[in-house]
Amino acid sequence: MAQKAIREYDAKSILAKHWDKYFPRFTYAYETVLVKNGPELREAAIDHSWLSSKTLVAKPDMLFGKRGKNGLVLFKDKAPGDVTLVKAANWIDSKTKEKQEVHFSFEGDTPSGNPSVDYLTHFIVEPFAPHDQAEEYYISATCVGDDDVLYMSAEGGMEVEEGWDEKVVEVAFPITATEAEIEEKIKANIPADVAQKDKAAFAQFAIGFFKAYRELNFAYLEINPFVMQGRKIELLDMVAKLDDTAGFMMVEEWGNVEYPTAFGMEEKSPEVLAIEDADAKTGASLKLTLLKPDARIWTMVAGGGASVVYADTIADLAGIEDLANYGEYSGGPTTGETKFYAETILDLMTRKKDLQGRDKILIIGGAIANFTDVAATFTGIILAFEEYADKMKEIGMKIYVRRGGPNYEKGLRDIKAAADRLGLWIDVYGPETHVTDIVRMAVEA
Repeated sequence: MAQKAIREYDAKSILAKHWDKYFPRFTYAYETVLVKNGPELREAAIDHSWLSSKTLVAKPDMLFGKRGKNGLVLFKDKAPGDVTLVKAANWIDSKTKEKQEVHFSFEGDTPSGNPSVDYLTHFIVEPFAPHDQAEEYYISATCVGDDDVLYMSAEGGMEVEEGWDEKVVEVAFPITATEAEIEEKIKANIPADVAQKDKAAFAQFAIGFFKAYRELNFAYLEINPFVMQGRKIELLDMVAKLDDTAGFMMVEEWGNVEYPTAFGMEEKSPEVLAIEDADAKTGASLKLTLLKPDARIWTMVAGGGASVVYADTIADLAGIEDLANYGEYSGGPTTGETKFYAETILDLMTRKKDLQGRDKILIIGGAIANFTDVAATFTGIILAFEEYADKMKEIGMKIYVRRGGPNYEKGLRDIKAAADRLGLWIDVYGPETHVTDIVRMAVEA
């Protein structure tokens, strides 16, 4: 399962879109907007009248927690008086003017560890939800090993992690668990300290929550806390990750969801974003991380496990500073998808010569495929070679290939013949050569 974090705004939007299916006995107002600055918030009030009439809560929505402890939540109890539209817009503008320090761990209320420093660019704004602390609950679900695990607690909020083992009930479900088995097990494991008046409703909500987590292909889903006032639900804080390998079949269910860069991380390059977009539209897996675009050694590896082996071996034999990228193409990509992936790598690789005047190295590797047609994917790579052959020769490139699996003999013959025809330097090996040997040969050469 490939996990990609999404904004709180998108997580709430997905649940709200399918609310009646999973929580038919509960109401949820879903009043929430995502803005980048104060003027944008004022503009949003034209279409969302509640922004002008209700007391508000504002906070960054940039994939980090501990927002309250970092002093990055504006709400009624902290601000003098109610948080109005004007006050929220001004506060957002004040937080975007200069970089903010964000700590991810605390000892009590004291920050610990080194903070990340960056600009705040996205904020979620919602109505303030008056409630008693006793009405706050915690729920989350994720995959652990071969099971899906549901976590429930009668205590929500920032301190739920303290005394986790005592406060939180964990319920594991195998993938094969039926809907009836899930419902029965959840009802039997509602935390004992959930208020008696809420126990039946809590169980109903938990059943719907777990069903939504599974059917909407969340990889992780947490609400901390949610407020239960009879049949009225408020989702105060949410954290979510999607199983992005399901993206191609969840377009309608998820909507136009965004996968943002985490706070403090560099923005993704257009090439990485293009691969992510292609990955979202296929049942195959296309992944690309740029480590050091000026480095000498590039990889085009089939398989997630193999990509780790190749990267580790390159780092061990050549040094991490020589490794330009990390990624994979796997899961039976089409010829066209492989061509696009290969063209992206070659475009990045051929933009400039090695800074030390050495030949650049392209390692096309992989383990022994189970069902991916090696010849078909290699046809995609060959088509990319034909587009970039002149640039590849101009910058100086040596290509090392090691592959096995269905039709691998034909694939190796085809790629060797194509490289020879195009005047490219290439060395080709089959599964009789160890995965790490290809890296050793490339580095030593």
